[in-house]
Amino acid sequence: MHKNSKYHIIYQTLDKLGIKYQCLQHNPIMTMEEGAEISKILDCTSCKSLFLTNKKQEYYLLLLPANKKLSTQKLAQQIGSTHLSFASKEAMENILCTYPGAISILGLIYDNENKVHLLIDKEILEATYIGCHPCVNTCSLKIKLEDILKLLLPEINHKDFTIVEL
Repeated sequence: MHKNSKYHIIYQTLDKLGIKYQCLQHNPIMTMEEGAEISKILDCTSCKSLFLTNKKQEYYLLLLPANKKLSTQKLAQQIGSTHLSFASKEAMENILCTYPGAISILGLIYDNENKVHLLIDKEILEATYIGCHPCVNTCSLKIKLEDILKLLLPEINHKDFTIVEL
C-alpha cells in the first residue's frame, strides 16, 4: 500500500521534506473509538477531520480533537460563514482524493487549486504528534504537528490556516 499505491504522492512529499512518520497498517477504521485505539498504539493525539462546505461552495477542512463535538453554528460564526454542512463525497474525492472515513490534513497535498480552507481547533495545536490517515483508512501515520505546520503546509501552499475554538 505504501509507495506503489495511488497515494504515493503523500509519502513522496513527506520523504522529500524530510518529515518523519510512523506508519501503522490496520483494518479499516469505521468509528472514532477505533481511531482512538490506533492513536494509543501510536502514542499520538487522535484527530477528527471533517470536510465542510457552505452555500457559496467554499470548502473547509476542520481538525479537532476526536472527543470534541462539532457545532456548525458556532464554527460558522467564528469564521464568518453562512450555514455549514458536510461536503459531498464527490467533492471529497475530486478535491482531496479521499473518501469518507479516510479524510485527513494530508489530503491537502492534492488541493492544487487551494479550494480548501484549513481550520484547526486550538486544542489540537497543543499536541506534539497527531495521527492521520494517508487518505486511506487502512493505515494511520504518526507525524509531528510542527512538521506539518512548518514544513508540509508551506510546501503545498496551505500555510495560512484559521484557529477555531469549539
